[in-house]
Amino acid sequence: MTHTAVFRFATPDAHALYLSVCQEMGDVGGRSSVRVELAGDDLLVLDVNAADIPALRAALNTWLRLITIAVEMRELAVPSG
Repeated sequence: MTHTAVFRFATPDAHALYLSVCQEMGDVGGRSSVRVELAGDDLLVLDVNAADIPALRAALNTWLRLITIAVEMRELAVPSG
């Protein structure tokens, strides 16, 4: 049985975030796969598939952390206001 989680991040910085995390896509374990893509100008899509729940949790922890760090670095580099 395959387990899947899909997250959609609506942000004007979607392209910058995509460029920050897409280079990590080849760095996934054998029990999970990850796809990151842009859907339009302001939507980043994270699609995670895994063979089991622990692998899904581990992949989500990694990828959500990567995206969070990218958002935080973007906020530091380009402060709003």
